[in-house]
Amino acid sequence: MAKQAQATWGGRFSAGPAGLMLRFSESVSFDHRLASFDIAGSKAHSAMLAHVGLITKTERDAIHRGLDAILGEIEAGKFKWQTQLEDVHMNIEQALTQRVPAAAKLHTARSRNDQVATDMRLYFKAACADLIARITGAQRAILQVAEKNASVLIPGYTHLQRAQPVFLAHHLFAYLEMLERDAERFAAIADQANWCPLGSGAIAGTTLPIDREFTARALGFVDTRGRPRVTQNSMDTVADRDVFIGFAAACATAGVHLSRMAEDLILWMSAEFGFVDLPDTFCTGSSLMPQKKNPDSMELIRGKSARLQGNLHTLLVLTKGLPLTYNRDLQEDKPPVFDSHDQTALCLDVLAGTFAGMTVKTKRCAAAVADPALLATDLADYLVRAGVPFRTAHHAVGAVVKLAEQQGVALNALALADVQTVHAAFKADWVECFDLTKAMARRTGTGMPGPAQVRRQFARWRKLLG
Repeated sequence: MAKQAQATWGGRFSAGPAGLMLRFSESVSFDHRLASFDIAGSKAHSAMLAHVGLITKTERDAIHRGLDAILGEIEAGKFKWQTQLEDVHMNIEQALTQRVPAAAKLHTARSRNDQVATDMRLYFKAACADLIARITGAQRAILQVAEKNASVLIPGYTHLQRAQPVFLAHHLFAYLEMLERDAERFAAIADQANWCPLGSGAIAGTTLPIDREFTARALGFVDTRGRPRVTQNSMDTVADRDVFIGFAAACATAGVHLSRMAEDLILWMSAEFGFVDLPDTFCTGSSLMPQKKNPDSMELIRGKSARLQGNLHTLLVLTKGLPLTYNRDLQEDKPPVFDSHDQTALCLDVLAGTFAGMTVKTKRCAAAVADPALLATDLADYLVRAGVPFRTAHHAVGAVVKLAEQQGVALNALALADVQTVHAAFKADWVECFDLTKAMARRTGTGMPGPAQVRRQFARWRKLLG
């Protein structure tokens, strides 16, 4: 009889893996974080085996006690992971088998393929819930800044040039919208993950009389009505990595959103803008220039967004050429997913912390928004209300802007006679277009930055965010 070369699959081998191969192929160094999900899956699987009579209730209970003890050791940091056992699954199974003889039956009607798929789907449900909670935390921090500065106006920008006035709160609400879409994406990914793979085996299920629906219920793979959700094709189940890609895509998209917010804060903190001061606790200094205060937290968020995009690309390239079903390449699917989770969580927490300590410089904001050129479009609207076609009005206001530049005065400082040379529709009340209070009050439509709509959005977000 050949010497057993590896405890889980070595029956047909005459020698075990080389040391280099063990180092090359192990995954326990990163997949040990799946331990709690792996144990939950094993408990549900053994409960199902007892339910259908493949093991006894006594064996099931012994397996459960052993798994609970191992989980306790893992959580206490006392469990010794062994790279020669390759992964989290075999480490736990071998430790359990040494303590509980009945554990030799645990892998009945199960493959590492459907075991890994189950662990990861449980992980994704938890990871999505974690990130949604962190998104809510960031949203609440942003909402608090908006509430503290509800009356502050700033220039809105297009092409990084001053465009039109908006309430700072309206600008911050844009961030809340972006983050809300991120939360919805993670909720959708969690729903996609909510299908039980156990019972698919390595590729073609099993000839043993298992009850997949029982396992699905035990693990919480159920719909809103409590009905079990079980994957419908054994080959697709073990080959599918859509949830991995979707999760990484949601993280990458969130990273893009966070990076755009970070860029705004970086600009706003600069001396050229001076709209905000970021907290010292989320900034750093220069090793050479003692006056420097650098927005490093925001720059790192901006940088990490590229890392998140790279993780998504890794998964897409990893899976694009693989035949069905499982291939060992797919072991490499976990590091980018874990990293995306960790980095997105960190970025959300840092964003929340930065906003929580941010100070708005209201005088600088007021000075910037006082630029009458910001209301040039309102001036065109004034002409439209007088019956002038918009394209004509737009051209006329452009000529008025040029006239102000030629005279070296502010737009609202031109004489009535001068603007009437551009278009006769300008009347004595034309300068009222530059009253910021009146200008903002005219923006009454849904989604606009008028005071009534801003109040409506405050009420909406307070309700949504509790």
